[in-house]
Amino acid sequence: MSLKATYFGANGWLLEFGAPHGPMNGASAGSSHPLRLLVDPWLQGSLVFAPGAWLLRGERSDALPPPEDLDLLLLTQGIDDHCHLPSLSLLPRKLPVVASPAAAARVRRLGFAQVTELRPGESRELAALTVTATAGAAVPHRENGYLLDHPGGSLYLEPHGFLPADLPPRPLDAVITPVMDLGLPPALTVVHGRRVLPQLLRRFQPRTVLASSTGGQVHYGGLLAGLLRIEGSMAEAARLVERCASAPCRLIDPVPGACYELAVG
Repeated sequence: MSLKATYFGANGWLLEFGAPHGPMNGASAGSSHPLRLLVDPWLQGSLVFAPGAWLLRGERSDALPPPEDLDLLLLTQGIDDHCHLPSLSLLPRKLPVVASPAAAARVRRLGFAQVTELRPGESRELAALTVTATAGAAVPHRENGYLLDHPGGSLYLEPHGFLPADLPPRPLDAVITPVMDLGLPPALTVVHGRRVLPQLLRRFQPRTVLASSTGGQVHYGGLLAGLLRIEGSMAEAARLVERCASAPCRLIDPVPGACYELAVG
């Protein structure tokens, strides 16, 4: 059994759960290839936040082809940096989707036919994978985090640093989370990585923490770009892991495009 993670920058990930699973997406019975799950992809093109590019616009300095042989598309939020329509348009419409209500509405309009809408507390089993939605950030409507359970590993992800108080403690193989804060002056913080990291370490005792949300070949322009502030650092996150983890924990600052094999057990 194995769990692999490849970072695509911003909020995008490819997760590969290595245990054999049953047929999905029209595959024949007895298929034993890893289950491949794409999360919040922004693969190419610009990213324009409402009301327009004059306010905030993101550009990638690279263009990534969509991964092949996908089994599932997982979307945490319906806003553009998680539900990037130009990138989603590159994917086959027969690909099964699990999404927050806001994201589900957007991908249905693109023509995706197998869309499962999950609200916090709801679960869906897809072959050997159980996807449980958790309460995520309110941006402005409540969006999703996810717990993923599979014979090949267990993982929690939420891209804005929101951890619901009623989510019970349990050991996990990995957590995908921001580890730094992102906000606007004077006091608006939209990503709470520094605050949530110690909570995640104590709640889930993960073997691996993968830093997310602020990396990759991404450049921003527009009125708000010069005001965006990042607080914290990977060095500070490493100190938090050393201080708060009750068991050995690997902190990864992922290089976009690199595939990381994660410890499971």
